[in-house]
Amino acid sequence: SHWIGYSALAIFVAAYLVVTLEERLHLRKSIPVLVAAGLIWILVGVAYSQIGQSETTAAAIEHNILEFAELFLFLVVAMTYVNTMDERGVFEALRGWLIRRQLSYRALFWVTGALAFGISPVADNLTTALVMGAVVMALGAENPRFVTPACVNIVVAANAGGAFSPFGDITTLMVWQEGLVPFGGFFQLFIPSAVNWLVPAAVMSLTIGGSKPQPQQSTSRMEAGAVTVVALFLGTITGTVLLNNYLHVPPAVGMMFGLGVLKLYSYALNLVWHGHALTIDEMNDVFARPSVLAEVEVSADLAAADPIEPPGREVRVRRVAGSTVATEVRRGPPRPLHVFGILERLEWDTLMFFYGVILGLGGLTALGYLTLTSRFLYEGLGATVANILVGVLSAVVDNVPVMFGVLSMRPSMGEGQWLLVTLTAGVGGSLLSVGSAAGVALMGQSRGRYTFMTHLRWSWAIALGYAASIGAHLLVNRHLF
Repeated sequence: SHWIGYSALAIFVAAYLVVTLEERLHLRKSIPVLVAAGLIWILVGVAYSQIGQSETTAAAIEHNILEFAELFLFLVVAMTYVNTMDERGVFEALRGWLIRRQLSYRALFWVTGALAFGISPVADNLTTALVMGAVVMALGAENPRFVTPACVNIVVAANAGGAFSPFGDITTLMVWQEGLVPFGGFFQLFIPSAVNWLVPAAVMSLTIGGSKPQPQQSTSRMEAGAVTVVALFLGTITGTVLLNNYLHVPPAVGMMFGLGVLKLYSYALNLVWHGHALTIDEMNDVFARPSVLAEVEVSADLAAADPIEPPGREVRVRRVAGSTVATEVRRGPPRPLHVFGILERLEWDTLMFFYGVILGLGGLTALGYLTLTSRFLYEGLGATVANILVGVLSAVVDNVPVMFGVLSMRPSMGEGQWLLVTLTAGVGGSLLSVGSAAGVALMGQSRGRYTFMTHLRWSWAIALGYAASIGAHLLVNRHLF
């Protein structure tokens, strides 16, 4: 009830309101929360210094920074691996493979949804949604009645798939790192997560006909080392889990070890293909180049002369001799694997946003606000109702601050309730297109074909899936309550 507490609360709310206006203000979402976090902790420092307990402020800040550091290091490695697979053409090759299958619209609806559900437990839901969304946009350009439900299906599937894996969503990662649910415990959410996707998918599929899109060609191929990078990523995840389960090594340490292995592999790959360890300037130069050149036409009198083939790029040579036209595709040395260049291209705005949110909520926790909220929700309404409301709230507010708020409250709950809040926070964002990174990204990618309003038309079906998944969890995992 002190003016410092009211001021800190007002600062945090004001910062989050600015975040919601990111697209309109063209202001990165990390900026207001970084400023707010600093101001809140200054107020916390003033409050505790007035009662002679400045050391309490230092201890509280160190605790919050440690929590962020573990999350930050884990996410940096995960993002780097996913972006490396993207740079090596893994996701583009998957997209090309789907395009060449020439599936019907209904089959494409189910295949893209199933792949989104299956990939998101390992890769983040944002990347998964963008890859599957690119397939839908490429093949459904002439069928808007297919694009909307297909995009909604991808968002729901990506969010649902991430809910039953410690690596699938930041909220599940936070719960795992806090030690509230063991690694294997999250897979008990597989059936509820599947129900969350299948219920609205079954409803939406009824509106999609069995006709086929126009055939399209795709010649995408993976860069050198792509398969090895995928294997290293899976090995890093496996090693991180084993180290945590048997040696109690924090997950961030195992992931950073995997990053070191990736960097070592990139050094060896560049050394083998290019004959020497490339300098930073050489790698930056080649990394910035496109991988495919436009066609080069060579007339009959110049047929003996070969065009220059820059490293890591394809050259399509059209040889013209009289009435004969021959096309030859050549490929120079593969593009170097530049891990530091990929690190520069991470979503640093998102990572700094997480810092601001975690530190800001940590400051409100130090002032007692989250304790009051916990008493109202978990003691007043009960854990089950409170956890269901958390999922609804995550459709409007990003699920990371919502989950961190729950973790900061530390309500007294068993594993069944912690799994419930993990499920609802993960899939609740599907209720609205702005409730998850997957939905926001697809809205930008679709250029008006998938919007907030078109998603809202299917929110009732998604809500049915949300309720059904909660019922499935309460039934299937009743032994945990």
